[in-house]
Amino acid sequence: MTFDDFQLNDDLLDGIYSMNFREPTPIQEQAIPAILDGKDLIACAQTGTGKTAAFLLPIMDQIHMSDYNGKDTHTIIIVPTRELALQIDYQIQGLSYFTPVTSIAVYGGDSSTFSNQRTALKQGVDIIVATPGKLLSHLNIGANVGKVRNLILDEADRMLDMGFHEDILQIASHLPKVRQNIFFSATMPPKIRVLAKELLHNPIEINIAISKTSKNVTQKAFLLYDNQKGPMVDFLLSEESYESVIIFTSTKSKVKEVTDILRRRGLSAEGISSDLDQKEREEVLLRFKGKVTKILVGTDIISRGIDVETVELVINFDVPKDPEDYVHRIGRTARASRKGEAITFINDNPKEQISFAKIEGLIGMEIEKPNNPQFLGFGPRYSPRLKNSNSRGGGNNRGPKKHFNNNKKYGNGNSHGNNQNRNKSNNYNKNRRPD
Repeated sequence: MTFDDFQLNDDLLDGIYSMNFREPTPIQEQAIPAILDGKDLIACAQTGTGKTAAFLLPIMDQIHMSDYNGKDTHTIIIVPTRELALQIDYQIQGLSYFTPVTSIAVYGGDSSTFSNQRTALKQGVDIIVATPGKLLSHLNIGANVGKVRNLILDEADRMLDMGFHEDILQIASHLPKVRQNIFFSATMPPKIRVLAKELLHNPIEINIAISKTSKNVTQKAFLLYDNQKGPMVDFLLSEESYESVIIFTSTKSKVKEVTDILRRRGLSAEGISSDLDQKEREEVLLRFKGKVTKILVGTDIISRGIDVETVELVINFDVPKDPEDYVHRIGRTARASRKGEAITFINDNPKEQISFAKIEGLIGMEIEKPNNPQFLGFGPRYSPRLKNSNSRGGGNNRGPKKHFNNNKKYGNGNSHGNNQNRNKSNNYNKNRRPD
């Protein structure tokens, strides 16, 4: 099957093929015809499956073939974060290159940002991609959405987790009652069903690989004490020549700590968190996408809001508390059918080990846990004690059952590493602030 089979208009097809889209993904094969038919839709698809184009292409085709003249808004896309709003807006710009379709990303910022957005909305734009709170601000001062034909929620589960249920209902109350409603979500918890009943009418349901990780991602986990994590990052980055790496941490303070350590080691690294203003965050992301910066360190703020197809390695410096966040974190690599690696550090905290066992249960597989490199010595045992779980985890670093002696990367985990590597670990730790 090709995109020609959808009978999209020629100008849009030119944009599709200019962006090197060749064959539709499974979610695109199922969602595009349903949206073109004007059906309400609720689709469950993980990051990296092509879901953004799955809703953008039919909507843009509708706009291009309709009598809209750019004065009235045709479609509103609501997203949880400004990063995702910008990402979708960039994709619209690429796909619409040969069409007259216009768009704007609406998100929080200073007074000048709000003023510019207000001016653009008054002049008219076909597609608004917005965070809920900022869109409500514009609606409350009279933004014209009286002719909107489509309401799309992307990352709907994330928005509900962030407490946007009432905001979404308020936004919907400003829109025409007769419209097409489209939900895209990585998971389908009960609260999504509740919202769907409130907004959707006889929706078609599509489920694509719910809460599963890409088969193109090689996943591993290491049992490490906190003071072993820094040297382990050093080791991993020295073993391969990675061009694009993302390191996820649990807190903003740890973003700065890890970034500072990497820079002191002479590595090209930048941190991104909510401590940066919007312009600074955009500049950091642009440098990372342009390969000026090779290592990006951040919290889960970027796990759903960055679209870089060539990320080769994702390191979870800390285990995410929410298993779904793990799926989204490692979904940053192995995109567009490429291969990727995802490595997670598990410490001796019982809650963190339980969280990792829940991750294994969610994705339906046991993640390999190789022994540590010899210079690091033993790490903690893996004993999550998760009741009624089918996920028992893998081998730990204390027992003699498994030794990866044939693996060049990882040693047998004993504590008698050579002096050179032991010195490397000690030098790294001298530069580390206490956790």
